[in-house]
Amino acid sequence: MSTIIKLENIVKRFYEGQENELEILHGISLEVEEGEFVAIVGPSGSGKSTLMNMIGVLDRPTSGTYILDGINVGDADDSELSEIRNQKIGFVFQTYNLISKTNAQKNIELPMLYSGTDRNTRVKRAKELLELVEMGDRAKHLPEELSGGQKQRVAIARAMANDPAIILADEPTGALDSKTGRLVMDLFHKLNKEKHKTIVLITHSNELASETDRIISIKDGNIVDIKEGKKVKNENTNISNENTGNNENNENNVNNNIIETLNNDNLENETTKQNEEIIKEINVKIDDSTTDESENDEKNEESSNNQNNENGE
Repeated sequence: MSTIIKLENIVKRFYEGQENELEILHGISLEVEEGEFVAIVGPSGSGKSTLMNMIGVLDRPTSGTYILDGINVGDADDSELSEIRNQKIGFVFQTYNLISKTNAQKNIELPMLYSGTDRNTRVKRAKELLELVEMGDRAKHLPEELSGGQKQRVAIARAMANDPAIILADEPTGALDSKTGRLVMDLFHKLNKEKHKTIVLITHSNELASETDRIISIKDGNIVDIKEGKKVKNENTNISNENTGNNENNENNVNNNIIETLNNDNLENETTKQNEEIIKEINVKIDDSTTDESENDEKNEESSNNQNNENGE
């Protein structure tokens, strides 16, 4: 596997040069392999949201090097960063960030509209993704007509629209009940296993974090621990079972050695105003022309249906 995320000595300071200068990240170095599923965890104020901003190209580091899928992010200007976010990263957030006046299918089409994809390709891709997340029968529903879990599945489909190299999920189950959160997490596992997507999960849930390949713990702006998740342990156990034939004993050994992931149960959502502003640009750049196109599409569909009815008569 090749390295898809490579952070080297990433430092992030705010109010640089002022009396209230604050350094949040203190030389973070981290590598994530292509196709890996990792979790980033840490208490409130640990710097994990700032680290997420770096990985998601939502902000620039003060110093250090970030290579994303072979691209040196530090060499990119603002327009190039915008293109990187649109093409390389699919974002999934706790609050869904769906456009309220646009139906599920159109929400999924928006990143492709932003990147200049033709209409036929957008429609086909959006329908395929709706089927992938088992929302094909909700294509024409507005967000207000969907449950929280359904909204998040649409958001995940939208994150996949441009077939990004990475899915960056910030507390994706935070606003959902445990049963619905389980369905969403299963979908991430499906994308990782079947679509070979690299997934970076920021979560407050110890249980969900333990399901990933690696758990990266951050505290006070430093990575303090990296552990294997249950996903890797289970895979290793399966290999051992095949070699020894002792499935039951090995499974018990794994269960007895589940890692102690975190000691902080009161992890808080660190979503910043900057995230909310930039996410509007990331995959959902909406203006009057977008609304006009949606209306024109509906009119064209209606006209086509009427013509077909007349021909049938």
